[in-house]
Amino acid sequence: MPLLYFFDMSDGLKKSLVIQGSILAMAGLISKVIGFLYRIPMANILGNEGNGLYSVSFGIYNIALTLSSYSMPLAVSKLVSARIARGKYKNSHRIFNIAILFSLTTGLIAWGALFFGANFLAEIYQKPGLEYPLKILAPTTFVVALLGTCRGFFQGHRNMVPTAVSQVIEQIVNAAVSIIAASAFVKSFGEIEQTQTGISLFLYNPDTLSAAAAGATGGTLGTFMGALVALVMFLALFMMSEKRIKKEASGDDLPDEEKHLLWKALIVTVFPIIISQSVYQLGYTLDDLIFGNLVVRVQQISQAETTVMQGIFNTQYNQMINLPAAIATSMASATIPTIVAAFSRKDKAELKRKTDQVFKFTLLIALPSAVGLAVMAEPVMQTLFPRLGDKMGMAVLLLQTGSSAVVFYTMSTISSSVLQGCDRMWTPVFHAAVSLNIHVILLIALLCATDMNVMALIIGNVSFPLITSVMNMISLRKQADYSFDWKKTFILPGLAAIIMGAVTFGILCILKDLGCGHIVQLLVPIGVAVPVYAAMVLILKAVSIEEAGSLPLIGKYIRKIVRLLEGNRK
Repeated sequence: MPLLYFFDMSDGLKKSLVIQGSILAMAGLISKVIGFLYRIPMANILGNEGNGLYSVSFGIYNIALTLSSYSMPLAVSKLVSARIARGKYKNSHRIFNIAILFSLTTGLIAWGALFFGANFLAEIYQKPGLEYPLKILAPTTFVVALLGTCRGFFQGHRNMVPTAVSQVIEQIVNAAVSIIAASAFVKSFGEIEQTQTGISLFLYNPDTLSAAAAGATGGTLGTFMGALVALVMFLALFMMSEKRIKKEASGDDLPDEEKHLLWKALIVTVFPIIISQSVYQLGYTLDDLIFGNLVVRVQQISQAETTVMQGIFNTQYNQMINLPAAIATSMASATIPTIVAAFSRKDKAELKRKTDQVFKFTLLIALPSAVGLAVMAEPVMQTLFPRLGDKMGMAVLLLQTGSSAVVFYTMSTISSSVLQGCDRMWTPVFHAAVSLNIHVILLIALLCATDMNVMALIIGNVSFPLITSVMNMISLRKQADYSFDWKKTFILPGLAAIIMGAVTFGILCILKDLGCGHIVQLLVPIGVAVPVYAAMVLILKAVSIEEAGSLPLIGKYIRKIVRLLEGNRK
């Protein structure tokens, strides 16, 4: 089958496209899980200070990526598919060529800004050694810009498979290279320190290069290599499909759009995406900037200790918070298109039913995850991150007090998606911007007026999605006439999660008294918690058997189990 088989949007392929959409969603979920798993050994390799430098460098990198190339897959996909739908194949290839030129330009600018501005950024963030991982991430922005455009081209032709496969391959390479390079760089630091050679690529400065900085640099190398391998894969796809592409580009249709109009179409499409994503990404790097400066200057805590606290917050805490939120929203993503369809038909009953469904599905995962993380914080940290050392107590406290962020990030993500599905594209962006401003003011006030240090980040991390969620829910009620079912969607699953948490806590206490190891303390309570929560959800009638059977990804397995049980009764 030709690689660009899905270029032809025939009726017979519509079912295949649904499958492709599911493949893309599953690939995204797999990539997130791989990302979570490889960060565990890498976090132990880098140590607390190395994690701080690594996470802060990624916050800056994500801003550069957002401004230069994050919007390209969606924008190119939208513009190419719109022209193909009208039979304007030549225009679709012209827009792709313009997008490549745009990506080359913005990618090179981002590369230069990060590389040559790395030393300056290290100074304003109060992070000696931050310049080294930034200089590795600099060329990654260029590679990702081209990669995103290639992905958008295939997606515009209704072929999601190359994007899905490349995402998984990219993450696997990223994981392998990151772990190997981080370990190698940390081990070789002693040799570098003695010889002061072999590090000219990073403009070696003995005052700023440390084992932590060397490890963080090795960790970022995986990001670059993963993106590069994925880009090479797309280049191979283009080469193998050269005849098909040339045939399409030399069709009978006329290139009837002037070049300046194509440029305008690209910029008009890219700009709103950049604005909306920048609001969300700014929060992370602003936290790093504000915290790194105020804790050092106002609270008189050393730069190294500040970096350690940021490393624990960004790595151990955020890693545990992000995974369940990502799983919940990934499972619900399949239902968003049906909400868009219901809104387009002005079917209010179906819109409410589908919106209730997507909230219920995500909160059924998010609520027990938040409770479970709070109860199991100690064995989780002790098992996954044994190298925390004397900072173990801090990491446990952060997870215990900040686990509710799972619920609020899930609600803010889903409510934003529903609003945008109801043609309110800018409403969640405005809400996020308002919430970000409140978050920044609150964080500055807490750091200046109290000695809370890293706990101020927890309050900010919980308040940001909470405020966004509240504003989104108010807008859903006013603009989409949607009323949130608090009892069945939040209160009953929440009560089931609390009962689960109480049982889990009791078992954990017994295991501690018996002197069981950390792994046993982690696995046994989890093994009990899952069936207890499932039983309580059904007993409290938070979800019916029929609703459970319609859950994305796992619903078909629940239906099979129910049929099997019914067969045994007979």
